[in-house]
Amino acid sequence: MYVGVAAAPGSSSAGLGVGAVGAAVEAVAGVAAMQEEVGIRREGPEPDPDEPPKKRVKVPEGESGKLEERLYSVLCCTVCLDLPKASVYQCTNGHLMCAGCFIHLLADSRLKEEQATCPNCRCEISKNLCCRNLAVEKAVSELPTECTFCLKQFPRSSLERHQKEECQDRVTQCKYKRIGCPWQGPFHELPAHESECSHPTKTGTELMGILGEMDQNHHRDMQLYNSIFSLLCYEKIGFTEVQFRPYRTDDFITRLYYETPRFTVLNQTWVLKARVNDSERNPNLSCKRTLSFQLILKSKVNSVLECSFLLLKGPYDDVRIKPVIHHHSFSNDANETDYVPLPISDSVECNKLLAAKNINLRLFIFQVQK
Repeated sequence: MYVGVAAAPGSSSAGLGVGAVGAAVEAVAGVAAMQEEVGIRREGPEPDPDEPPKKRVKVPEGESGKLEERLYSVLCCTVCLDLPKASVYQCTNGHLMCAGCFIHLLADSRLKEEQATCPNCRCEISKNLCCRNLAVEKAVSELPTECTFCLKQFPRSSLERHQKEECQDRVTQCKYKRIGCPWQGPFHELPAHESECSHPTKTGTELMGILGEMDQNHHRDMQLYNSIFSLLCYEKIGFTEVQFRPYRTDDFITRLYYETPRFTVLNQTWVLKARVNDSERNPNLSCKRTLSFQLILKSKVNSVLECSFLLLKGPYDDVRIKPVIHHHSFSNDANETDYVPLPISDSVECNKLLAAKNINLRLFIFQVQK
């Protein structure tokens, strides 16, 4: 900024020059002061280094970790500390449990005759009090996970299809397995192996020995179905839906057992009983759990009553039961069968039954004609 000072005509230049220069200096200093004041108003005070930032500052990835890793700790099950693979349940306070752990907690409470509680907040949990968290289920399905074969990252929702159909490193078997080839290897090596496999060139004698073992396994499977079809040809066939209800023994250390109300099949009165792990003392401490049952005839009979019977899952249950046919000759002196295992696949299926309020199954009885 320039400030011009003009001398009055006829005045002394020496006397007025000093005054003009002084006035000019004062004017420039005033303008500079005004500019500093305006700059301070615009820029504001200097930021305090101890003051928290007003805006979110991006933290380096090495310090905070990846987003997926942070989500794992938020969405994991509170019991097994692993990401849920299927349904996710939450207590009334929002703590998450995978379906397997949730069912296991309910089964343990049934065995110990206690109210099931959340491991975090100790609030009561049950199938009526807890609900599924669909938002967490969808979030978990989109999180990346590692393929067990090729070690690449895929969303959990598409991992199963990738491992079964698309992965070039997935374990597969030779197409000549049916004639005894034991080869197993990655999928990308399958064409090379099949082109060099020696089993298609085996002699008929060698193949007959292999096919004989396969026929024996097939015969055992077909024997069960043929037995069921034979039973369906009987004249007297009865079936009913049975409901096992939980009870406790009168011992000092009570034990859990199940019993059905009396029901009528084939004009006879029956009762079913079941027990856990063959009534061992503390079944809740065992990882392996089984159920066994017995059929009891309550009616009086005039002659021996020969029957075949089997239990199947009820129409509204999702438990998997492999049918097994049992035989017994009922009389007034032998009115109870021995305890026989309920043919469920594993302890997970047993926990599903124990976690339910009642166990609902379907009983078939076939009376053998003499």
